[in-house]
Amino acid sequence: MLSYRHSFHAGNHADVVKHIVQSLILNSLKNKEKPFVYHDTHSGVGRYDLTHEWSEKTGEYKQGIGRIWGNTDIPQQVAEEIASYIESIETLNNSDTLRYYPGSPRVARAHLRPQDRMVLTELHPSDFPLLEQEFHRDRQVKIFKEDGFKRLKGSLPPAERRGLVLIDRHTSWLGNIVM
Repeated sequence: MLSYRHSFHAGNHADVVKHIVQSLILNSLKNKEKPFVYHDTHSGVGRYDLTHEWSEKTGEYKQGIGRIWGNTDIPQQVAEEIASYIESIETLNNSDTLRYYPGSPRVARAHLRPQDRMVLTELHPSDFPLLEQEFHRDRQVKIFKEDGFKRLKGSLPPAERRGLVLIDRHTSWLGNIVM
């Protein structure tokens, strides 16, 4: 049963840590001109509306991104380290108001250069169409509605010979994925 819905938890403290680390790794990959691939085995929808009733129900984002967004007391060195992560959020929000929070695919997309690409997989029947819509006509992004582990196994080694694989599955899915 695919019962986990990330919309309830988007932007929480765990998301913030995960996306900062993801941004740091992607920045490191960009230190070389050679292309890389970003592969996300459980992609979600790509972006989350923090004003949606599901996000508001738990309010978890208030203790995550809500504590960072617009905070001017962040030490300069930390602000420089997380700048690309913050930029990925600013790109989705046209003002100083925080409404949208990027999922891992959107964070990754903000870091891609023209020579890089993304492979996204999502099985949830409601989330897959939203993910497709999010990256509609993006030639650097390939989206698959299939088991992320099988797609990953079939994609290795990547043509680029370097990349980042994000496996972020939740325990409610453990009994449903056969490897």
